[in-house]
Amino acid sequence: MTDVRDEGKATAAVSGPEPSDKAPMREALIEAAFQLFLVHGFERTTVDDIVARAGVGRRSFFRYFPSKEDVVFPEHERCLAEMSAFLTTSTAGEPLDVVCDAARLVTRMYAANPEFSVQRYRLTREVPSLRGYELSVVHRYERTLAHYLRQRYAGDHVGALRAEVQAAAVVAAHNNGLRTWLRGGGQGDAAKAVDQSLTFVRQTWGSLGESAESGTAPAPEDDVIVMVAPRSVPMWRVVQKIEKTLGGD
Repeated sequence: MTDVRDEGKATAAVSGPEPSDKAPMREALIEAAFQLFLVHGFERTTVDDIVARAGVGRRSFFRYFPSKEDVVFPEHERCLAEMSAFLTTSTAGEPLDVVCDAARLVTRMYAANPEFSVQRYRLTREVPSLRGYELSVVHRYERTLAHYLRQRYAGDHVGALRAEVQAAAVVAAHNNGLRTWLRGGGQGDAAKAVDQSLTFVRQTWGSLGESAESGTAPAPEDDVIVMVAPRSVPMWRVVQKIEKTLGGD
């Protein structure tokens, strides 16, 4: 049972006139929650435990976080909003480059607090319910990127497919680079690790990867194979000869 006097104090603090009054309590709840998660584990820690440690009322917790899982991912809603705003104003440039830049907003969010990000990563690896929650958040990022790309590729007969594939590739590559940094304890440059992964995506599906489709000349280091075969030759035979020319098995 929550003490009514404590509840009143907490409500007064939350409903203060200045937005800055809210930030310390929110941060206090996050800090208290992670202290308890690290000692007792996520599953055994209750919301009542968290508010007791933070010194506020139970109602205050739910003013900031809909659930216990949300306190583990406190900045994702803000980051999703920033990503949407960024994409809304980014109507020029190569679409794939734009969504790569949008994904980097997530990198910066994690890199802003390496210690917290590493703690969350380790906790998420241990708790299946948090892993499921994280996947749902990642899916929302992917949907946001795909929506933008579908709009940019609206005149392309395979635009919807291109958007889905590129959005999934960007998210997968971003997460690969980010997790490499997290597994290293948050040491080093998170942006560099992510950029290396995103470069692979841009080379595969960006303007470099589309040069063959558009008929532009390939890079000097690329091999060019020209083969002439009768129409009656089976396709598997053509592929076999190309592989042989390239030195394949």
